[in-house]
Amino acid sequence: MRILIVEDERKVATLISSGLEEQGWQVEICHRGDDGLALANEQNFDAIVLDIMLPGRDGLSLLRQLRRQRNATPVILLTARGDVDERVEGLELGADDYMAKPFSVVELVARLRAIRRRQSGDGLTTLSLANLSLNLHTRRVRRDDVEIELTPREFALLETFLNSPDRVLSRTYLCQRVWGFQFDPETNVVDVAVQRLRRKIDHNFTPRLLQTVRGVGYALSVE
Repeated sequence: MRILIVEDERKVATLISSGLEEQGWQVEICHRGDDGLALANEQNFDAIVLDIMLPGRDGLSLLRQLRRQRNATPVILLTARGDVDERVEGLELGADDYMAKPFSVVELVARLRAIRRRQSGDGLTTLSLANLSLNLHTRRVRRDDVEIELTPREFALLETFLNSPDRVLSRTYLCQRVWGFQFDPETNVVDVAVQRLRRKIDHNFTPRLLQTVRGVGYALSVE
């Protein structure tokens, strides 16, 4: 997942970012409402964590403008405890959820996962292809009955492939989704990561799943 955090309290933003990055997610942080609106319109995010009290443009104004522009990116509002009117207004403007400060980052992660499940139209916590499975909650990966240890980056890469089985994913797409930056033709970071992942999920297993499509990219599919 790619998450935009719009929060002017830098310590809070850093705390949230650290917790989300531990899940292997990509995080973008900004501290002003107008900057948050620009980022939300310029880039694709899976969700936005949005504080209501912001300099430049407040969170409710930002949310109102996003919905006017038909931007349907899910939004979780961060509110001060007891601000019931603001929560109600936020939900009526199109927020998908809210959390009152102070809150648990673990709960925020769970709510972001719930939003993603609702978007996909199911309650699945496991992604799978052939005899390979990935559990989004426990973060365990198995092939047959063998548990496979992955780094957070490898986990995010495999999750990206499993979300688009049989689809050829370009290096540009993978670089943006997994690393959070634009692809540089001079770097081999994607190729190296894919090779490491292939050794872990395909070595000594059948069928081979992680395919190279020369000149295009990679695909996770049954040969």
